[in-house]
Amino acid sequence: MRVLKQEEQTGEIKVLIETLDDLWHLYNIILPGDIVIAVTFRRDEVKADKIRAERAEKKRMVLGIRVEKIEFHDSESRLRILGTIEEGPQDIGSHHTLILGEGESLTIRKEKWNRVTLERMERAVQDSKKPKIIFVAIETDEAYLATSRQFGVQEIATINASSSGKMYEQKESGDFYGEVLEKIKMSAEPGVPLVLLGPGFAKEALMTLGKAKAPEIFSNAYIYHTGQAGMAGIQELMKAGMGAEVIKDSRIALETKLVEEALEQIAKDGLVSYGPADVRHAAEMGAIDTLLILDSEIRKNNVDDIMNMVEDSRGRVVVVSENFEAGKKLDSIGGVAALLRFAI
Repeated sequence: MRVLKQEEQTGEIKVLIETLDDLWHLYNIILPGDIVIAVTFRRDEVKADKIRAERAEKKRMVLGIRVEKIEFHDSESRLRILGTIEEGPQDIGSHHTLILGEGESLTIRKEKWNRVTLERMERAVQDSKKPKIIFVAIETDEAYLATSRQFGVQEIATINASSSGKMYEQKESGDFYGEVLEKIKMSAEPGVPLVLLGPGFAKEALMTLGKAKAPEIFSNAYIYHTGQAGMAGIQELMKAGMGAEVIKDSRIALETKLVEEALEQIAKDGLVSYGPADVRHAAEMGAIDTLLILDSEIRKNNVDDIMNMVEDSRGRVVVVSENFEAGKKLDSIGGVAALLRFAI
């Protein structure tokens, strides 16, 4: 994501959407009640009153809508923002839906940008510069390629061998592995962590081929054994936890570390609060050092006061993605937890 303009006086920030991850960040930044201004298409106000036979074409215009609902569609690479028109050349007060994708810009206007939201905006800008993890879940006759994104794991491709069995492996396996290698080259870049996983020895064979034919990509490759291949194998690996060398610089690592620390504190009845009521009490006491809060809790728009209290007491607020294992664990204890400075 690229910030094109920022006006403190009006509370407006204009951004350019560059990646699918940017849409996920915006899904969590834009809240009901905000004004979003963007180029859109709508039928002409006058001609819209004519009979259907003379239905007017949609015209390009800039509209500002008061947000009522936000929908993120990763399969379509689209963000849908629904609301009522407050600014524009026509139809003030009518409902409209902005549909935004990569390459488009929008302006977000908030009455107040809190620190957490501004940090999320900054993280979106920085995340666009960081490499993602490429997963290759492979068996003898099938390989599943996916990439780690801010909103979860997204499929890139599935490659199937044209036939299977021992004879095929001896005679045609080079074509299968070669095709997998070509797909990896299309998706990965030098420096991007590459994780090979699966239940058999196919991952080792791919590693050998990759180091010989694409050393610039496979120099940062890691092998993990899983009981399953495909997306199930990737989820199995993420649940078990990948090695620190793979995710050490990623947001996943930070979120995982902090959630695990909170769970450890819960297990030994240590310096931790969890669940909305207990965390709110800890915030009121100024006892929170680090607040962990799930994406979905922020979208409910009922935790701003807790975050403000934590910020006012010089605490840290960390938003945890609901789509990774750390987020699922946090959700299981109420969606919010706090590491404390002192016992309460």
